[in-house]
Amino acid sequence: MANWLIAGLGNPGPQYEYTRHNVGFWWLDQLAHDLGATLSVNTKFNGQLVQCQHQQNKLFLLKPLQFMNRSGQAVSAVANFYKIAPSNILIIHDELDLPAGVAKLKRGGGHGGHNGLRDIITRIGSKEFLRCRIGIDHPGDSRLVSDYVLSKPSQSDRQAIMTSIENSIAELDAILSGDLEKAMHRLHTLK
Repeated sequence: MANWLIAGLGNPGPQYEYTRHNVGFWWLDQLAHDLGATLSVNTKFNGQLVQCQHQQNKLFLLKPLQFMNRSGQAVSAVANFYKIAPSNILIIHDELDLPAGVAKLKRGGGHGGHNGLRDIITRIGSKEFLRCRIGIDHPGDSRLVSDYVLSKPSQSDRQAIMTSIENSIAELDAILSGDLEKAMHRLHTLK
């Protein structure tokens, strides 16, 4: 049985709950719901955490409760305590460079300017974790990005994002069983 840490990134607080930057939280909430698990605040790890079984794996579902640029604190605390290798960490985050409705998987790589990923890479000392990138689209001008990610998507974009969340969660079995290529192929060829 393998231990996996699945962390959805977002900002804590009701004012951010429905913003584009919080799609990682939306994803994790949907997965917890699907698994019949309930996240609860764990002050030791500075996040909401639940441990559950799925297939032959023990999953630790985490929503860091610090702001995005400090997400690595909770991720590294859980990973270190439960001795979870970077290869068994899946981070779900918003992605400006993908259209709403598109989700992509990848292992490793840089942070691409994403402050949550930057902090996680620094704190766990590795880039070799899995990422599920949930497309939120780009406002078209880099000066508008900060306000854009902290605003709510349109109803049609929200629906597209929720569909991409469902599609990517559907690939979790393949991801956990080590068949990342198959999961990537299926997810990346969706129309």
